[in-house]
Amino acid sequence: MKDRKAKAKLIILLGIIWIIITLPLPWVVNNPDVSTAQFNTIIAIIGVMSIPFIVLGVAWTLKPELTT
Repeated sequence: MKDRKAKAKLIILLGIIWIIITLPLPWVVNNPDVSTAQFNTIIAIIGVMSIPFIVLGVAWTLKPELTT
């Protein structure tokens, strides 16, 4: 039971961090002053920043002993 709670907490934590990173996205999408090139750059940055969190979430879910 404890293992499931730890996995759930980890996934929630990584999800919260990902949401905080992507918070500026709605303002960028709805802003007419942002060019397509700027928008594509911001999307690429958010995507690259998301990769480590996704990998960590998968790795820690499969091998929780890696967290110690």
